[in-house]
Amino acid sequence: LAATDGDMDKAVEFLREKGLAGAAKKAGRIAAEGMVVTTVSEDGKKAVVVEVNAETDFVAKTPKFVEFAGSVLDDAVKAEASSVDEVLAAASGDTTVKEAVEEAAALFGEHVKVGQFAKVEGPHVEVYAHKKSAEMPPSIVAMIATDEAGAAVAHEAALQISAMGAQWLTREDVPADVLESERRVATEKTTEELKSKGKPEAVIEKIAPKIVEGRLGAFYKETVLLEQAYVKDPSKTVGDLFKEVGGTALSFARVEVGKGDAE
Repeated sequence: LAATDGDMDKAVEFLREKGLAGAAKKAGRIAAEGMVVTTVSEDGKKAVVVEVNAETDFVAKTPKFVEFAGSVLDDAVKAEASSVDEVLAAASGDTTVKEAVEEAAALFGEHVKVGQFAKVEGPHVEVYAHKKSAEMPPSIVAMIATDEAGAAVAHEAALQISAMGAQWLTREDVPADVLESERRVATEKTTEELKSKGKPEAVIEKIAPKIVEGRLGAFYKETVLLEQAYVKDPSKTVGDLFKEVGGTALSFARVEVGKGDAE
């Protein structure tokens, strides 16, 4: 009030600007703790998840932070956001989510940010939220969209996604540059191993491609959901689960706190 000659409205704005300036100084600090919040539409056909980060788990587990993360999710859903940028641009009261995040940083005294965002849609959507400890909010959310028949095994698939961290639904979904890199590494490794065993060049050229394909197969089994061994019965794949019920997995997403892009 002294700084604004007793003007209450200006005093409030002064404090807000001071808080935002303090938040800006914190922006360079790493915010890899936090929580993931999720919601499913009333018709069960759409699920949205947002990661909201802070610097420490001490802040992340406070009721105020949990409430704030929920408000960010609500704003993202109302705006029908499809990306982090659209979440930040979404309306939040009389301001935007981006400005609300900046104000939250001033409130909590830590760098706060919106991390990852994901949305899945389909005839049936299943969501599984995992807590690493009872006192902490969810740190992993797995979501999968299936057809109606696939709903019978959707929960099992969501548990699989949470535990095993698949990156793609099918091998056709693996980006070409990722596959090229894996093939190159497998080829170099195989060639070096065969040379170290004294294999002639002609023999290497003949057998190396088969070994490389075997290694790519192992890569698919590790990273592709439908080709992963089902954790509860490794004799079958996740794809087999869906075949058994005549169902289809359409898309999935997995968001884990602190596993997004580096700041």
